[in-house]
Formats: sequence, C-alpha cells, structure tokens
Amino acid sequence: MEQRLQKVIADAGIASRRKAEELIVAGRVRVDGRVIRELGTKIDPENSEVEVDGEVISSKKSKIYLALNKPRGILSTLSDPEDRPHLGDLLQDRHERLFHVGRLDKESEGLLLLTNDGDLAHRATHPSFSLPKNYLLELRGMVSKEVVDAFRNGVELDDGMAKVDKLTVLPGQPGRTLFDVVIHDGRNQILRRMAAATGLTIERLIRIGMGPIKLGELTPGKWREIQGAELLSLQKALSIK
Repeated sequence: MEQRLQKVIADAGIASRRKAEELIVAGRVRVDGRVIRELGTKIDPENSEVEVDGEVISSKKSKIYLALNKPRGILSTLSDPEDRPHLGDLLQDRHERLFHVGRLDKESEGLLLLTNDGDLAHRATHPSFSLPKNYLLELRGMVSKEVVDAFRNGVELDDGMAKVDKLTVLPGQPGRTLFDVVIHDGRNQILRRMAAATGLTIERLIRIGMGPIKLGELTPGKWREIQGAELLSLQKALSIK
C-alpha cells in the first residue's frame, strides 16, 4: 500500500514527520536512486528503496517506546560534542536510533519519553495533541496565597500569559513549599519563568507524568519499556489508531 514519503521516513525512526519533510525539500532523500523533493510523493515501502543522506532505511524497524528518569545535571541530548553527561550515557545498551519526546533542561529531572516512532514523537510535541505534563516543584520558603492564585489564574511573561491547568499545594520539608502542577503549555522553561516572574526560587523540578505515562518508582538514570495497555493509552491520547 502506498504511503506518503515523509511518513515512511518517520516510521523508520529517522526523524519526526515534520523533520522528514525538511529532509525531502532539502534534496537529502532518494527513492530508487532518484532525488525526491515533492512533499506529496507517495511510494510503496514494500517495493521501493529509500535513502536518507545516502543511507538505506527500512520502514520495518521495530518501534521502541521508553520511559526514562533523567537525573539532574544530565543534558536532554543523545550526544554532546563537549562530552558533557547526556542521555546517551544512560542508553549505551540500546542500539536503536532513538530521539526524545520533548526535553528537560539540565537542572530539571524526571520523566522523558524516547522512541524511534517519528509519528508518535511528532504528535506528542505538536500543540494540537499537547500532552498534559505533571511536575513536582520544590520551592524555597513559604508561598503566599496570592502567588498560588497567580499560577492558577495567569502570570504575564514576555511571550504572553501562562497558567497551570491544576495546582495542589502539598506538605513539604521545613522552609520549603511543594507544588504538584499539571500544565499543557509547552513553551520553553515555562514553569521556571513563571516562578521567576512571581519571585519564587525553584530548588527542584521533577516531571512525574506525561499524559497517561507516569514516572512511578523508576529510579534516576534508569529506563523501562512502555508496552501493552500503557502504550495503547498513550496512542489513544494522541489519536493514533
């Protein structure tokens, strides 16, 4: 059955569908030896040889879905030219070509999803399918009701208003306040910027959930496969049939 070329590339785990479109337009994709630049091109992956940057790809690769607990101080990249600690260090026994869904800054920790399923990765980061993300924020000092209300009702940032979907104040350590936050907004470092705008200092920021996928008891630096009912619930949340 014929499929759009960018979908074949995404299904092979080479890139997200959007990135695959960029590769095609840039002339980096060949089908049966011929450079293809038309985004509407359809091919039969069973009977066509597809090359990206000279490397033959296969749409038959097994799809992998991992949940990883990123420790603090680790970069959300799979390699680093400066040899700083990165996700690749935690995945040395995995040989698939994986890419992460979303990211956490170096000082943040917790749940990351990794996959070679380009379509799922694209949907999970696209605003139309934005997964709710659940965080624990450990804050210095006691937080006033006014600041809690600001997080719930909206904080003015340089790039517009930002607010959480849900906020619960939990018991914390002495001299600390603990927020359990759910937010859809995927803008860069959105919670850290909201905290700074309201005069808060974040001591720890931990992602504990992405849609139906939960961090659970997964220890820092470890990963587990997402499969079965858990995978089906993720696909359902992203309208993948």
